[in-house]
Amino acid sequence: MKRQVDPWWAELPPAAGAAVMATAIISIGLHLTGHEALSRVGLVVAALLWLLLACDFVSRLLGNRPRWASEADTPPALTAVAATTVLGTRLSALGWQGPAAALLALGAVIWPGLLIAVVRHWQRRMPGVAFLVCVATQGLAVLAATLSLAGEGDWLRWAALVALGLGLFLYACALVRFDFRQIRDGAGDQWIGGGALAISALAASKLSASPLWTGTAHTALRTSALVLLGLNLAACAVLLLAEARWPRPRYDIRRWSTVFPLGMTAVASLSVSATTGIAWLHTLGVALLWIAFAAWVLVLAGFAKKLDRVPGGTS
Repeated sequence: MKRQVDPWWAELPPAAGAAVMATAIISIGLHLTGHEALSRVGLVVAALLWLLLACDFVSRLLGNRPRWASEADTPPALTAVAATTVLGTRLSALGWQGPAAALLALGAVIWPGLLIAVVRHWQRRMPGVAFLVCVATQGLAVLAATLSLAGEGDWLRWAALVALGLGLFLYACALVRFDFRQIRDGAGDQWIGGGALAISALAASKLSASPLWTGTAHTALRTSALVLLGLNLAACAVLLLAEARWPRPRYDIRRWSTVFPLGMTAVASLSVSATTGIAWLHTLGVALLWIAFAAWVLVLAGFAKKLDRVPGGTS
């Protein structure tokens, strides 16, 4: 009897959620820069990937509990929260506030359990995925702030502010555990350290755009967005120099965790430019967006090539 071969998506690790994050954030960037048709193509791709991974998540939970449990306490599991919130943010930009709110609720429900499980299994020296504790939390902040700006309730702004503060605290916790040798040796997820700063800047920027915050509070949020974006750009510069010094050209699924920070840095630059009036940040954001898009194409090509060699894949 011929051995049954699992479908290719059943072999994907939790880190595959970064593909949804990367695709959705580039879709947001394309929307912000007026490339709506291409943005919607990206949205469709991100939504299909999200549905595929969500179905696989549930099937493992119901049918392969040991594997689900072994993966749920690892940092890449938090891509489930981050991917859900970034996708929800893009849906909100379309005016689909109901589905976006549903994704925020879903992300908020699964976030505490995954976060606690991940933190309980933290080690002293961690790769870049450790920063996903910040990214997932700030994803909730960004989506909550986005929905609030869309008129879905002032209470969401307060929830976003709390999530922003908690996310920054979790970033500091991850930073002290990060193995800085990963800047030289990492397979792609070392970039999440920069992406976490970018999504934090985006959250602060969206909060500063709210009319609820005035005076000192508005100034503090605006300044925070600028400082976080500056740190993000500095981190990306260091990571880029490391990539040039120690090239890692081979495909690795963790390269999606490189594309996402690039796209998030672009979107954060565009958002901070809009809220602060600093024109050159918009120019920078546009340039970074196309760099992120090119990286997305390259990683997608690597993924497709690898998939073609997997039993049960496309060939």
